[in-house]
Amino acid sequence: MSDETNAVGNVVDAAKNKVNELADRARAAGHEVASQVGNNPLDNAADKAMAAEDHLKADVHHAEANASMGEAKKDVSRDS
Repeated sequence: MSDETNAVGNVVDAAKNKVNELADRARAAGHEVASQVGNNPLDNAADKAMAAEDHLKADVHHAEANASMGEAKKDVSRDS
């Protein structure tokens, strides 16, 4: 495979990871709201834990997106 093909694949991977990051952050926000408006302390604590988990997932997807873009940049610079 050419470096150009690899670059395109890496950009696609980065875009997928950004979409996943956005979804994780939206889910986290929903859990944070739920943890504030609920009447059951156990449910609120569970929502806080789920929000923290989703924030961590979002951070992982963010790092993966950055890594994929870095690889794409390397592939493009090799073609130059």
